[in-house]
Amino acid sequence: MKKYSFMNDYSEIGHPRVLQALLDACKEQNKGYGLDKHSENAASLIKKKFSCPQADVHFLSGGTQTNMVGISYMLRPYEAVLCVGTGHINVHETGAIEASGHKIFTVKGREGKITCEEIISALRYHVDEHMVKIKTVYISNSTECGTIYSQKELKDIYDLCQKEGLYLFIDGARLSSALGSKDNDISCPFLASHCDMFYIGGTKIGLTSGEALVIVNESLKKDFRYQIKNKGAMLAKGFVLGVQFEEVFKDDLYFKMGEYENSLASYLQEELVKSGIKLANVSQTNQIFVIMEKTKIAKLNELYDFEKWADIDENHSSIRFVISFATPKEKVDELIQDIKNL
Repeated sequence: MKKYSFMNDYSEIGHPRVLQALLDACKEQNKGYGLDKHSENAASLIKKKFSCPQADVHFLSGGTQTNMVGISYMLRPYEAVLCVGTGHINVHETGAIEASGHKIFTVKGREGKITCEEIISALRYHVDEHMVKIKTVYISNSTECGTIYSQKELKDIYDLCQKEGLYLFIDGARLSSALGSKDNDISCPFLASHCDMFYIGGTKIGLTSGEALVIVNESLKKDFRYQIKNKGAMLAKGFVLGVQFEEVFKDDLYFKMGEYENSLASYLQEELVKSGIKLANVSQTNQIFVIMEKTKIAKLNELYDFEKWADIDENHSSIRFVISFATPKEKVDELIQDIKNL
């Protein structure tokens, strides 16, 4: 039996407070399909926190469904979405966007982030009706590389999207980690005012499941519940998600969980560097990427679960350690010591 899993940040069922909230509500009878009192209150708390009182909030079960439902609604049949090559919709969603009838056009990016120059270049490349028309820019915050967007980067991208008539969609599967980063300078209201649609991830930060999709752009609100149902993403027991988001947003628990996992991940990253371990890239959040010899990775994998990320050369690979809201510090210390022993 292995000592611990650093494979992802959703291996635990949920935060004790979230589970207690569900237990407290288990004898209630609630309206279905997200029309219950808990979902309504959770939506109100979210709109207050992000200072977007006119926004629409919808609760969906997972990130892939949320990305596919939201992005496909933004696009006409001949329109496409633009993202970096490492973007979640491009790599880890089994063609869900493409299955909805829309092409994903990718650019290289820098540290997992798209740049304004790349957006402009992509627009110039798609010149006429013989090619798909780029309409939506997709970004993740935090990114799949553990990095975050700065306030300036987000503003520049959104301003460019406004100028070019593009939508900006923000994947917030790990938004708690992004906004809880010590390097973050984006406030909740700033984020909401600099995109057309974003979502607040719950699955990867202490909820049993669930994402809160926030629609800011007025033109994207009409009949959106039809879109959710049509794409098979409307939960009959939507109140199960409402209860959980209500609990984590009634105070700052949502953000405290992100701060905790970031702090522990930063500690892990610093200790590994001190031990002479080379980083694949510097992370600002809860995902740590390191480069090790393949023989040592194999030995370490006998003790821990983690993601084997990419081959670097014949003898080395990069691997990913993910810290969750529930990871004990002593397990991180054990991991550090076992790596040192290798």
